[in-house]
Amino acid sequence: MATKTLSNAKKAKADEFFTQLADIENELKHYKEHFKNKVIFCNCDDPYESNFFKYFAMNFNFLGVKKLIATCYDSSPIAYTQLSFIGKDRTTQNKNRRAYKIEISEVEDYNGDGAVDLSDVEYLLHNKENTLTLLKGDGDFRSEECVELLKEADIVVTNPPFSLFREYIAQLVEYNKKFIIIGNQNAITYKEVFKLFKENKIWLGYKCGDMKFTVPSYYEERTTRFWIDDKGQKWRSFGNICWYTNVDIAKRHEELTLYKHYYGHEDEYPKYDNYDAINVDKVADIPCDYFEDMGVPITYLDKYNSDQFEIVKFRKGNDEKDLTYTTGSATIYQTDRQTDRRRITPYFRIVIRRKV
Repeated sequence: MATKTLSNAKKAKADEFFTQLADIENELKHYKEHFKNKVIFCNCDDPYESNFFKYFAMNFNFLGVKKLIATCYDSSPIAYTQLSFIGKDRTTQNKNRRAYKIEISEVEDYNGDGAVDLSDVEYLLHNKENTLTLLKGDGDFRSEECVELLKEADIVVTNPPFSLFREYIAQLVEYNKKFIIIGNQNAITYKEVFKLFKENKIWLGYKCGDMKFTVPSYYEERTTRFWIDDKGQKWRSFGNICWYTNVDIAKRHEELTLYKHYYGHEDEYPKYDNYDAINVDKVADIPCDYFEDMGVPITYLDKYNSDQFEIVKFRKGNDEKDLTYTTGSATIYQTDRQTDRRRITPYFRIVIRRKV
């Protein structure tokens, strides 16, 4: 049990990537109408560190949010210790680092400067009773307290622990919640997650690709995609970060423009050895005149429109092995005998079919 606890603690620390406010603003600007009169829940967010909480707190009235709830883990490095959004040296001692929640139902211009900003939110937290309360448990999103808050919420918006992504998504689906969350692109390949894509219960948001995060001071230095800025802040970036959502957005209805042709160019589209479909190496190469099964790169999901295509399956052929095709090659390799043909396994193909 002790070993498991230490392992979980290690994973939790490795999962502490803090999303930049600019990245949050650039994505959430596409969802504005979905926040009006809704209860927003950020259930993996220390409000004094999380830019998700800050985004909704600053834009509470602009977005017409009904209520904002945020909860943090008791293992948060600043849990209930730093009581300032704007850098003042003012703290409340909490040696046990208890988990807590913050609930906001209104934000007014308390300082009378003509605008609602973080200083007004800070005043609210310090002067309005019951806005900030300690939790009985550890603040884990799976805890009974947090599940009860989840039931109350309309939309969940956060950056959940990457190592717990399967469990996190499963919980949101179980309680039939709308969500806008960040995850690694590799999560698409999880059978539990891909099933949701196939059933049109989840899709990708607007941003897919490179994203950088701040990480805690104790974060282990890496040889790649890691740096420390001139203020001593540690950073980590990833080239395969996606927003996952089940909120209906305009992007998922944009039709993919197709201009290449299959017929007359069949040699550019080899057929798989273990499944009746053609291989397409690039999303831009999807033919406009082919209406049977085709294997496309996983990056296709960033362009997926369920009105234009349907997802048939992922990665495996009829023999339940990875999709493969055989092609001529100048490379000679040894199998049972020498041959001038090479068997190729494309990397992570999704089988799709064009709708007529």
